[in-house]
Amino acid sequence: MNHHYFYRYTKSQRKGLLALCLLIVFVQLGYWGVTSLNYNKVEKQSEEEKEWLALQTKIDALKAARPEKKNTIYPFNPNFITDYKGYTLGMTTAQIDKLHAFRKSGKWINSVSDFKTVTGVPDSLLSKISPYFKFPDWVIKKNKESRQGYSNAETKFQNKYPDKYPSKKEPAAKPVLDINTAVEEDLISVYGIGPAFAKKILRRRSDLGAFVSMEQMNDFSDFSPEAQAGLKKSFKIFGNPAVNKINVNTASLQQLARFPYFNRDVAKAIITERSMKGKIANFADLIKISDIFTLKSKIIALYLEY
Repeated sequence: MNHHYFYRYTKSQRKGLLALCLLIVFVQLGYWGVTSLNYNKVEKQSEEEKEWLALQTKIDALKAARPEKKNTIYPFNPNFITDYKGYTLGMTTAQIDKLHAFRKSGKWINSVSDFKTVTGVPDSLLSKISPYFKFPDWVIKKNKESRQGYSNAETKFQNKYPDKYPSKKEPAAKPVLDINTAVEEDLISVYGIGPAFAKKILRRRSDLGAFVSMEQMNDFSDFSPEAQAGLKKSFKIFGNPAVNKINVNTASLQQLARFPYFNRDVAKAIITERSMKGKIANFADLIKISDIFTLKSKIIALYLEY
């Protein structure tokens, strides 16, 4: 190249050519730098993806090994199945709608066969959920009486042809449990007692130390009569339970108000009475303070001391 040609350009033209060459060099260097960074990034991402994939395989294996959570079915009255309850039981929308339409007509389902006739559920589902059906005692009694005629005829036939009907053993009666040692699972076995009501009973027992009479089940006003009767039938008081005693002469206002059978007004009345007399001598003094002591005297008296 003849360098003399370069000097034929003016000074400003030569500067422009040099700037263009430098720009081309910088652009090329920038391109190489970006390409190198992207390559390293892709390579790094690839390594991270491999690690994540390896972890995902372990996670999938742990999920597969984990036992499936089973939905516990508690006893229920099939006349009051909600849309959500029916869905969890495995019923179709059409079957649930048939049940609701039947109930709106003012009729009741009183047996497993009624439920199948009304809803049309398949036998496979019916056999799964029907053991959890709970009907009121009067329904069970009515069904029993309606079967009595057939039973009497069958009994006569059995007596006439005993060889055709082998003897059957009566099922063992369910043992009566101590209400003061019962756990949640024992309580929810009673018709009308679900997990929330069972926890309510256990909290009251904890506050009192122990129940002293099964009549205390009547204190739960939100329990149905069937639930209260079922508790009294399935449980009883054993021995002399150790209760939490409260001293009416030394307990503070807050301690008296927290006692399940008192409220803040009764607690204030006790404080006032003992302030005026100096001491409350016995339960007879308490009867003068509030009607609550008269209504539940035998039970409340067992939790108090003087």
